[in-house]
This record gives sequence, structure tokens and C-alpha cells, in this order.
Amino acid sequence: MVLTRDRALEILKKKGFTDFQIKVLLATMRIPKGETVTYKELAKMIGYPKAYRAVGTALSINPLAPQIPCHRVIKSDGSLGNYSAPGGTRLKRKMLMAEGAIKK
Repeated sequence: MVLTRDRALEILKKKGFTDFQIKVLLATMRIPKGETVTYKELAKMIGYPKAYRAVGTALSINPLAPQIPCHRVIKSDGSLGNYSAPGGTRLKRKMLMAEGAIKK
């Protein structure tokens, strides 16, 4: 079942996420499969260009991964950054490779 933006919004509000956290997570849903954006780019996308660390914090508590594909957000230097789901960065790499976003 595909998670819609409206359903995600409903779930995130019910769970008590802040407006900022919701903006981050909903913007993440717009990252196409096979592509990545940086934490900094995502911060700019939501209108908070200097809040890239806060973006990372919001992504780290994503309760709807991988439907909200926080694994598609990487560091500005091209490294993967963290992934808080079980399997951590190894799983993030595997998912991005499967989507064709990165090579070995």
C-alpha cells in the first residue's frame, strides 16, 4: 500500500510531530526513487536553509521509513550519513544501491 501525503500528515500529527518535523518528512516524500538530496538541500527546500542539522534530527525519528524515504538524504560531501532504522548505514547503502541512486 502506498502512503499518501495526507495519510502521512495525519499519522505524524497524531504522533505529536512539530510543524518543522512534518515539513521535513513530507518534503522527503518528494525525493524520487533513484535520486538523493543533501541535508542542506532539503533544508533549503522547506525554507530553512541553515537548519540542515535539524533536518537530520527530524529524519532520525522518522516513524514511517521507508515509506517516507529518509534514506535518500545524504551528506553534502557525498557520504551517506546516518540511518536510524535497524541495519543502519549498511541498510541505507543497500537501499540506495537497489534504487540505482549510488554504486558500490
